Amino acid sequence: MNIGEISKASGVSTKMIRYYEKINLIAPARRTESSYRVYSDSDIHTLRFIRGARDLGFSVDQMKTLLALWKDRSRASSDVKAFALSHIAELERKSAAIKAMTKTLKHLADNCHGDGRPECPIIDGIAEPKLGSDPTVPPKFGLSHFL
Repeated sequence: MNIGEISKASGVSTKMIRYYEKINLIAPARRTESSYRVYSDSDIHTLRFIRGARDLGFSVDQMKTLLALWKDRSRASSDVKAFALSHIAELERKSAAIKAMTKTLKHLADNCHGDGRPECPIIDGIAEPKLGSDPTVPPKFGLSHFL
């Protein structure tokens, strides 16, 4: 099957399939004499697995690990579970960071009059984030602080 057919069958765009080949997440497709990519049913399963991992927020490096675990029939499920629990903790940390940013931005928006005046607590808050009593403490918002 060609790249368009495997894209439909797997739910992964042709652009992403090419990218996954380029970064060696998947093996390069076989080529016809005219250089068209040719894929197998096995490739569909691999791409569906990658799509499932991507939908759960795993990074490319994490997907490489997951693929290795998936292909290793002698692996212990405890290894997979530990890997998943680590990812859950990361997702929870990111979720907490987003909630903190949302709370801060809501506070700034609630204190903005939203009228014709140039004074704006949102702009002021972004330009001069409040620091804790310790000057080495980062600002109260900003995703990079939490990640």
